Amino acid sequence: MNTKKGDIMKNRIFGKYRKDQVIWGYIFIFPTALGLILLNIWPAIQTAILSFQKTVGFGDTEWVGLRNYQKMFADGEVFQSLLNTLIYAVVSIPSIVVLSLLVAVLMNRKVKGLSIYRTIYFLPVVAAPSAVAMIWRWMFNNDYGLINNMLAKIGLDGPAWLTDPSIAIYSIIIVGVWSAIGYNMVLLLAGLQEIPKDYYEAAEIDGASPIQQFFNITLPLVTPTLFFVVVTTVINAFQVFDVIFMMITPNSTAMFKSQSLAYLFYKHSFILNDKGYGSAIVMFLLVIILIITAIQMKLQKKWVNY
Repeated sequence: MNTKKGDIMKNRIFGKYRKDQVIWGYIFIFPTALGLILLNIWPAIQTAILSFQKTVGFGDTEWVGLRNYQKMFADGEVFQSLLNTLIYAVVSIPSIVVLSLLVAVLMNRKVKGLSIYRTIYFLPVVAAPSAVAMIWRWMFNNDYGLINNMLAKIGLDGPAWLTDPSIAIYSIIIVGVWSAIGYNMVLLLAGLQEIPKDYYEAAEIDGASPIQQFFNITLPLVTPTLFFVVVTTVINAFQVFDVIFMMITPNSTAMFKSQSLAYLFYKHSFILNDKGYGSAIVMFLLVIILIITAIQMKLQKKWVNY
């Protein structure tokens, strides 16, 4: 009888303890959850509603149903912006992932002045975007830019990096890749440092070369971190805006062949003050990102080793 009473009291104590843990858990996540609701979820809902409306002046709106979406799918500028976004994504994503992994592998080795090299690679992440854009605009300048001056010294005529419609998008890609390597390098470096050194020692004893070690040990074991890097890089690539905004002037002849869907959303929402149409564009972009992310989540089982 006493044993049963003891078990009941024990269950009550532990039950209360678990309840307290749950309460404190909710208290700790409340600020994050509140920020997520107010800054992400609620604006997304408002944008979705606004995509079915039209701004008529002084902040007033009227319901237009699917008219914004019908206009969007008949707008050649939207499809050109989608093509620009796809070009940026297809070129920049593999470049960022491969270069970030390569730099992370090099930074994971014992090299003199390693902390200095890590700082240099991470500088683009902490630098102000406006300062980064100013430096690259000077480097890409047609007349007195560093790149064209260097090309002139070897007898080559430098192109109009930021004003030529056929080249401007690739200039933006160069800046985007350069800016993203540092952050992804830090993530991959953390993943590389979690790999036990015993695996490499055993591989060396078996006579495996550094390249064989990379493809048979490093690459398979870093895939969880690599998957995260790929997912975030894809999302960031499809949302590219700041580099275009700061490096290409709005009246430039290269803007049509350089603007992304995110920039087109900004243009219609805040320059042309057609927030309903701009919201429809960004909802279209959101659907594209969700589909690609869902495909990535589905395919991760085939190549990610947990």
